[in-house]
Amino acid sequence: MNVTEAVTSRRSVRQFLDKPVDLETLRRVMDTARWAASGCNYQPWEATILTGEPLKALQEKMQATPPQQAEYDWSAPGQEDAYTERLHGISRGMFGALGIARDDGEARMAAMARNTVSFGAPAVLFCYFPRLMKEAQWSDTGMWLQTVALLLREEGLDSCFQEYMALWADVIRDHIGIDKERYMFFCGMAIGYRDEDAPINNFERERVALDDQVKFVGF
Repeated sequence: MNVTEAVTSRRSVRQFLDKPVDLETLRRVMDTARWAASGCNYQPWEATILTGEPLKALQEKMQATPPQQAEYDWSAPGQEDAYTERLHGISRGMFGALGIARDDGEARMAAMARNTVSFGAPAVLFCYFPRLMKEAQWSDTGMWLQTVALLLREEGLDSCFQEYMALWADVIRDHIGIDKERYMFFCGMAIGYRDEDAPINNFERERVALDDQVKFVGF
C-alpha cells in the first residue's frame, strides 16, 4: 500500500470485527511512528495501548461513571456556519447509515455511547502528554496520531480517533496509572479490523474542494 492509498482508504471506523490485533504488529507500527515530525524534537506524545481484560475493565468503569466536563474545547468551530454545516454533514451520513432519524434523540445518544466500548475494537490507544505542552506540541501530537493511523492502514488495520474519551479523562488516567497533575489526557484511538459489511463504515464522506482551502501563488 502506498501513501496515497493509505490516506484515501483511512476513515473513522465505527464497527470492528471480533479479531485480535497482534502485539508485534502494533509494536512495529508504534516503533515506526516515532519518526513523525516534531518541532524542536520535543516528541511530546505518550500513550498506553490496552486490550483484553484491562481494556474491558476500563470500559466497564466508563459505562458506570457519568461523563465529566472535558478539559479542552473541541466545539469552538461551531461559532461559524461553514464549520457547523461540515459537522451536520458527517452526522447526516453517520446516522443515516445507521437508519436513525434526526428527531430520534434516544437512538442517537445510544449510538454515541458506543464510543465507550470503542465500537468493538480489540485494542485502544490512549494518548496524553505533559500539561506544559502548548499549541505547537498539540499539533505535533496530531501529526504523530495521523502517522500511526496511516501505518495501521499499511498493516491492513483501521482506527477511529476518539476525542469523546476526554469526557472520562479522570477515569482513564486513574486506570492506566498516569498523574492528573502532570498529564493532559487527549484522546482515545480505536484499533482493529473494520467490518467491511457494516453500513456505518461505508457511507459517503464529504471533503471541502481543494480550491476552497488552498491557494497556489507564483506558479
